[in-house]
Amino acid sequence: MNIVFIGTGEIGIPALKALAEHSDHQLLAVVTQPDRPTGRHQKLTPSPIKQEAFNLHLKIFQPEKISQAASVDQIKYLRPDVIVVAAYGQILPKSILEIPPKGCLNLHASLLPKYRGASPIHSAIRDGEKESGMTVMWMDEGLDTGDILLQESTAIHRHDTAEILHDTLAKIGAPLLIKALSLIKSGKAPRIKQDETKASYAKKLRKEDGHIDWKKTNVELDRHIRGMTPWPGAYTYVAEGTEKRLLKIFATIISRRAKGAPGEVVRVDHHGILVAAQTGGLLLREVQLEGKKRMPAGEFIRGFDLPIGSILE
Repeated sequence: MNIVFIGTGEIGIPALKALAEHSDHQLLAVVTQPDRPTGRHQKLTPSPIKQEAFNLHLKIFQPEKISQAASVDQIKYLRPDVIVVAAYGQILPKSILEIPPKGCLNLHASLLPKYRGASPIHSAIRDGEKESGMTVMWMDEGLDTGDILLQESTAIHRHDTAEILHDTLAKIGAPLLIKALSLIKSGKAPRIKQDETKASYAKKLRKEDGHIDWKKTNVELDRHIRGMTPWPGAYTYVAEGTEKRLLKIFATIISRRAKGAPGEVVRVDHHGILVAAQTGGLLLREVQLEGKKRMPAGEFIRGFDLPIGSILE
C-alpha cells in the first residue's frame, strides 16, 4: 500500500523505519513540523522524524499549518492509500482525514480510551498505573476518540521514568503498526468502539508542571519525579545565601523513616539528600542545580551548603 507518514516526536521513529524497510508498503513522503529554535542559543533544529526521514532518503514536507489548502492539496496529489500519524503535534482537519481511501491511522501511547491527549506516558506513571501500551486507532475529528484497530499492553516497572516507558512503547508501536496495515490490506481490520465511560484526558505539559509539592506522600512524589523525567523535569528550590536556586531531581529512593516538615532536609551524606514528605520521605540520588551538570546528590552536597533543617520549596 502507498503510505504518507505524518509525525514529529521520537516515539514514531521505529514505526517510520519499519515502514521504510517493509516491502509490502511504499512510503510516498513524510510530513513533519518545521525546524524549530531549541536550546540556549535557539539554534534551528529539525524534528527527530525529519532527521530519520533524511537518513532514509525519503521525501519530506514541513508545512507550518497542515490545515492550509496548499498542504491538503500536496497530500492529495500523493494519493496515499493510508495515512499514518504518530505524535505530530497538530490536529488533522477533515479535509485530510478524507483523503486516503483506506483510512487514517494514529499511533497513540496509551491503552485508549484512557489517557487521550498530549501526555499519556507522563500521566500513567504519575498516577501509579501498573500497565500502559500502544493503540493503533482509526482517526476521526475528535481528540483520540476514533475506533480502536489494535492494542498491545506492557507493564510499568517500579523504577520506570517517562523516558524509559517512552522507549518501550516506541518499540511496541512499530510491529503493531505493520500488523494493523496487514489487516487493512486483507480487509480484516476491526473497528472497536471506545468506551466513553472509561475515557480520561492527559493535558499538554508545561515546564511548571514539574514543580514538586512536598506536601504529597513519598509515593506520590516518587511517581511525580519519574513521570516528569526527562521533560519537563521535576524541580524544587534550594536557598543559596539570599537567593533561591532551581534544583532538578532525577532519581530517588522512597524512605519511610524520614521525620520532619514537608520539604525539610533531614539527612545529608554520601548516599544523598533525605527530604521529608507529607508521609515518609525521599532520598534524592541524582540532581542538577540550574546552570550546572547533572550529578549524584552525594557529589552535589560536597560543593553546595545544604544544612539539615533547610526547607526545599
